[in-house]
Amino acid sequence: MNFHLSEEQKMLREMAHDFAANEIVPVAAHYDETCEFPWDIVKKAREVGLINTNIPAEYGGGGLHAFEEALIGEELAWGCTGISTALNINNLASIPIIVAGSEEQKKKWLGSLVDGAMASYCVTEPGAGSDVAGMQSTARKVGNEYVINGTKTFISNASVADFYVVFAYTDKSQKHMGVSCFVVERDREGVSVSKKFDKMGQRASDTAEVTFEEVVVPEENRIGPEGAGFLIAMKVFDASRPGVAAAAVGLARRAMEEAINYAKEREAFGQPIYKFQAVGHKLADMAMNIEAARLLAWRAAWLLDQGTPNTKFASFAKAFAADTAMKVTTDAVQIFGGYGYMKEYPVEKLMRDAKVFQIYEGTSEIQRNIIVRELVKGR
Repeated sequence: MNFHLSEEQKMLREMAHDFAANEIVPVAAHYDETCEFPWDIVKKAREVGLINTNIPAEYGGGGLHAFEEALIGEELAWGCTGISTALNINNLASIPIIVAGSEEQKKKWLGSLVDGAMASYCVTEPGAGSDVAGMQSTARKVGNEYVINGTKTFISNASVADFYVVFAYTDKSQKHMGVSCFVVERDREGVSVSKKFDKMGQRASDTAEVTFEEVVVPEENRIGPEGAGFLIAMKVFDASRPGVAAAAVGLARRAMEEAINYAKEREAFGQPIYKFQAVGHKLADMAMNIEAARLLAWRAAWLLDQGTPNTKFASFAKAFAADTAMKVTTDAVQIFGGYGYMKEYPVEKLMRDAKVFQIYEGTSEIQRNIIVRELVKGR
């Protein structure tokens, strides 16, 4: 057991950090204000291999393990979590195809992402967020085709996606075992996308609602067997949550660094404010919790790479890192005082960006439910 990164891992992390510092940080405030999709950064990220990192090399992707993805994810999120989310949604949409797709599906859909396509992952609905099995979308079988109806909401990259990975009931009588997974191309008749949501944070990440009205897709667009959708979605969560936790760590680290720099420069009562325990202890708590959150994210990712069940640790990491990001950014704003409340300083944006980590990819409350369930199982 050791905590040393390999030379290749160090290089990946350094490359991602340099990209964040040089390409993301200088424009983060602009994209936050305008809510434009960061196409220029997407293009540059493609050129250096920071998109589609989890797609296996045989299909043209980066072929990275979850641990390396966590290293990269922390650095990109250090730059801006809105932009890093925009860059990473292809990875999320790829997971169902990687874990359950046929060889032909992998070549077709993963290959298209490598060639420049964008994708979205569609589970959440207006009435079904944490309760995944409560979705109302349906896919009825008609000959060798499926007809999909339903609405998915809070879908990242929805407005720019070329195809959607969609979960819908093929047999509602089977409850969660009646959910199936499909790839639906954007240009199919009956697919429509709402205007983008006006969000509190992560505003560079495109988020919208996608509606499917009598959308016909061929049987070969189904990923995995009928009824396997819920299990696929759960595998996706186990695979995605370590990376989300790592992103929360990156955001928290950025807020801590900003707070430290400010506390060293700002003086009150004749000394730098970090020398006051009320401020200094906040910085110490930030550092401790960020380090702990990173180790949880790394362990969850490492377990996944070993092929070992990681559900409990993925929830440990997601909940703890999300709560840490919210606490750290709130305390950073407090250390900045009145300046922290102003858009001129970055901590205001970091605090807004942090909140959604406690909501998406499973709320902090749901993570605790999962942890209790796993503890009772004795895993």
